[in-house]
Amino acid sequence: MSPFVLKTIINFTVKCFLTFTMNVSSFRVVVPLFLVALSVLVAVLIQTPAMPPRLVVAVSAVGVSSMVGMALVWKDIRSKVRGQGRTLSSLLGQYVAVKAVGWLGRRQRAKLEVDTVDVGRVQEDTLMGRLRKNEQTIYGRLFDFSSIKDSATFRERHPITTYEHYRDLISRVAAGEEKVLTAEKTSILAMTSGTSGPSAMLLSTKDTNAEFFLQGVAVCLDAMRQTFPATDNLQRTTKFFYTPTFRQSTAGIPIGPNSSTPASSRHMLNLYTTPSPAFQVHNEKDALYLHLLFSLKDPSVGILESNFASTVFYAFSALQERWQELLEDIELGKVSTALNLEPDVRVKLEALMKPDPKRAAQLRAKFQAGFRGIAKRLWPELHLVLAVDSGSNEIYGEMLRAGFCQGIPFYSPFYAATEGLIGVNLWPEDPKRRYLLCPRSMFCEFLPENSMEEEMPSTLLMEEVKDGQNYELVITNAAGLFRYRLGDVVKVVGFHNRCPIVEFQYRRGQMLSVRGEKVSEMMFLDALKKAVAQWPGAQLVDYCCAESGILGDSMGGCDPHYQVFIELKGVRNLTEVQRDKLDLCLQQDSAVYRSYRIKGSIGPMRVQLVAHGAFKELRKQMMSFSNTSANTFKMQRVLRRKEYADFLLGKTVS
Repeated sequence: MSPFVLKTIINFTVKCFLTFTMNVSSFRVVVPLFLVALSVLVAVLIQTPAMPPRLVVAVSAVGVSSMVGMALVWKDIRSKVRGQGRTLSSLLGQYVAVKAVGWLGRRQRAKLEVDTVDVGRVQEDTLMGRLRKNEQTIYGRLFDFSSIKDSATFRERHPITTYEHYRDLISRVAAGEEKVLTAEKTSILAMTSGTSGPSAMLLSTKDTNAEFFLQGVAVCLDAMRQTFPATDNLQRTTKFFYTPTFRQSTAGIPIGPNSSTPASSRHMLNLYTTPSPAFQVHNEKDALYLHLLFSLKDPSVGILESNFASTVFYAFSALQERWQELLEDIELGKVSTALNLEPDVRVKLEALMKPDPKRAAQLRAKFQAGFRGIAKRLWPELHLVLAVDSGSNEIYGEMLRAGFCQGIPFYSPFYAATEGLIGVNLWPEDPKRRYLLCPRSMFCEFLPENSMEEEMPSTLLMEEVKDGQNYELVITNAAGLFRYRLGDVVKVVGFHNRCPIVEFQYRRGQMLSVRGEKVSEMMFLDALKKAVAQWPGAQLVDYCCAESGILGDSMGGCDPHYQVFIELKGVRNLTEVQRDKLDLCLQQDSAVYRSYRIKGSIGPMRVQLVAHGAFKELRKQMMSFSNTSANTFKMQRVLRRKEYADFLLGKTVS
């Protein structure tokens, strides 16, 4: 028998075995089928006269091992919760992906544990590796990286930097010049979210993205599956993310967000409820509708995922507005004509739609019962919401847990920025979002909070910081930033072995200060939540502030003060007494603010209640101005542009 014929028989036997057994519910049926298939295979081998006996034994052993392995895989797959309507190939693909990432996560977690024991050495190795790799770049020669032998020398020679230090150098990279800041080629010119000012353009390389996956994604998925074992299944995930529009630099380098996108996740799209053609839709409103449509069709969704909790919140807000239209599409098996889709995309999507009046009726009953806890009623097998809900996303996480996603645990996996991975959350169930700094991701220095305004401040290293103290992060990353002031202020809240654990506190550019009082985002939000709790029936939807100085003549000649814009549910008007509550709550939390208020050098807050949907419209304006995408957008809590404050003044209802 020829090798080709033999190979054909083996492949056919295996394929028939897998295809048939995947549709059999009882393992008692599979075992006899397996034995029959194996007998046929061995009989064929024995009847092949040209094959030496030892080779027959060897091939038989391989065949037996393969078949046993396939049977065990099949049994494992059958034991897991699976999404409905899954094909054999998609189940096997997801199974292999989950196992591979699981193994990788355990391996990376073990490495991280070892690294946290000796963070000083690991940080030194990380820094020197970066300097050696980039010593022949234009920047490396300028600062003589080749002669730097340790971190102490590096800190002596290299100044602490801000974005202005790199602006012209990055422009040279955008124009096509190579080996300016990094030895590696730049894959993307990554735009920051512009939370504390205009967007900055930073470098991103393939290696930096690989590091993020290995040190961040893999480790966090391991922590997730250890804490939430039910997520180790073959259900599909609904991931709310969008295809951003990239522009090109003069040298043809893509300019856009450096975040998880459909293009960067193209090998994993089969794990999501949204079909591939939908990711060709660039309009966020239409793309969100499609995310919701195909998610609702699948009652076995296991995880809701997005970069930020705000994106999940906006998705549920859209669901509340458009659920009837979505149910009509599910019932009739169509895609709404209100969506502006390319003809070929529409054809592909409608081919996936089949009339399902039964599912539509089930969903209608769920929606008619109200939206509190709606997520768990729509998807009974939903185990987790996976999204960052710290920092400026804290209020969205709180609203989701109290409303749409009541009863579902949340996991905020990363502390990261466009500059790269900073920390990972190894404690998913802890309501206080804590992040272990990743010692191999960045070389970190720490500016004590009381020295941030000094012209030439001294920094501390990981092993030198103190528990309970606040610091601004200064980072050296793998993408050409050296001793770079990140602008994030964190609090050290403990240590894992010898590695600091931090909580995000605030962005320096998002601090209110009309007289030098320095009220942080976290301090203001805490005061706001206390005040809202004293306003009967009120529920906070969104907020931001402006210092009166940016409003100019429109504020008249009054003392400097805070202009506060609030969107609420449950109330249509605020009394002066209620408005004063916010000012009093902040005075209770900030002794400095209180002293200025008593002296009269800071005037009373002006609290503006804005119309429903005002912040949704403001979000569109901010995204347009900063060239950021829905995947990376963060609401600015302190407005620095007069146009934004004027817009909200125009939306004031009380």
